Amino acid sequence: MTTLRHGKICHVELPAVDPQRSAEFYARVFGWTVRSAHGTWFFEDAADEVSGHWVPHREPTPPGVLVYVWVDDLAAAVERVTAEGCELVQPVGEDPGELTARFRDPGGSVMGLYQEPTG
Repeated sequence: MTTLRHGKICHVELPAVDPQRSAEFYARVFGWTVRSAHGTWFFEDAADEVSGHWVPHREPTPPGVLVYVWVDDLAAAVERVTAEGCELVQPVGEDPGELTARFRDPGGSVMGLYQEPTG
């Protein structure tokens, strides 16, 4: 069940050249639930905590505000992202003390991957 609390990030708009292609990518790689209604593609993340939709005709975001997707296995997520044809723009290990990587999604925006460090 979604956590509702003042200050929670509740909705994200992601630029996309082809919203359906982007929706299918995030569903395949991260298990997001996607649906289309009235020509708009919507999503709920795999934890059912954050929702949003893809916005056509909006410029992709450079890494100013950067959204990270939590993953269980960073190496596997990087492999899946690159297998989908996405560019890895920051490899694992460039954020000291953190398990992160960054990629350019099908809509052209830079997104982050984050794995909780163990130990």
